[in-house]
Amino acid sequence: MSKKDIGLLILILVVGAVVAAINPRFLLPINLANTSNLIGLFGVLSIGQAFVIITGGIELSVGSSIALLGVLFIDFIATRGMDWPVALILILLLGGLIGLAHGWLIARLRLQPFVVTLCGLLIYRGVARFYTADGTAGFAFGQNFPTLEFLTAGRTYGVPNSFIALIVIMAVMWVVLHRSVFGRYLYAIGKNEEAARFSGIRTDRIVMAAYVICGVLTALSAVYFAMYTRSISPASHGNFYELYAIAAAVLGGFSLRGGEGSIVGVILGTVLLQELQNLVNLLGIPSSLNFSVMGGVILIGVLVDQQWGAFRNRRRLVRAARVEPSTEGQRS
Repeated sequence: MSKKDIGLLILILVVGAVVAAINPRFLLPINLANTSNLIGLFGVLSIGQAFVIITGGIELSVGSSIALLGVLFIDFIATRGMDWPVALILILLLGGLIGLAHGWLIARLRLQPFVVTLCGLLIYRGVARFYTADGTAGFAFGQNFPTLEFLTAGRTYGVPNSFIALIVIMAVMWVVLHRSVFGRYLYAIGKNEEAARFSGIRTDRIVMAAYVICGVLTALSAVYFAMYTRSISPASHGNFYELYAIAAAVLGGFSLRGGEGSIVGVILGTVLLQELQNLVNLLGIPSSLNFSVMGGVILIGVLVDQQWGAFRNRRRLVRAARVEPSTEGQRS
């Protein structure tokens, strides 16, 4: 763990202790289980966003993609009678295709990630609403899928399976980002894409792959959210989820400029966000202020990241200034 991750972990423990002292219900098993479930749901989403942010990009269509893919998944298994494993594979492929389309427009046609994904946000939300005729997609009375429901909304020894899935995905993505050539290329592109291209890295393919990973993880999240809510109103389902993912990544040490961050950090960022949401609920703060809390957290995270970067640069300059006179003295 980096110093940033350790600092974030300490902050999580301090906030948790304060919340528990104010309201002991925070430590009740049912509250911890519900919070862990939400951490699992949003954590998978945030890891996907992190892979895009590390390249210096951003994915704003996450919430709309969750609405569209969730609607399709429920329609496939509840209305059309498709086997859920087949429907799951189709949804994951569709999520990958969305990511591939975004990556192609950004990497090959050199469009701005903000513009491409903002257009996606509008398009997918509109398609989801058109597909259901602005109605609600859900399961019929008495309709159930025991295995699917256990894997997505069930618990193993009291631990939500969504949280267990997050741990597995986190382990895999940690290896991909921190122990593979592909991960090193992602960091290089985020630091300086032009330099990475001149060093022989196929930057367009790496960027496209990052968006595909984000699309697949978003599709998986869509399935989990669909089974969690059991019904989807395409006009509102997934609204602002992209902000949760961005906030978790930023809090976890991912710089919006690219080239920085860790998988452990983004998970800790997700935990802190859900802890703050839990704090809002337990203290009786109006839920309408949730987005204000989230906006404030993002702002603080960006300010801390900026000031930390400036502090490190100043420290490097001071060290360089100290080393230079000593080397000159040795030469003389």
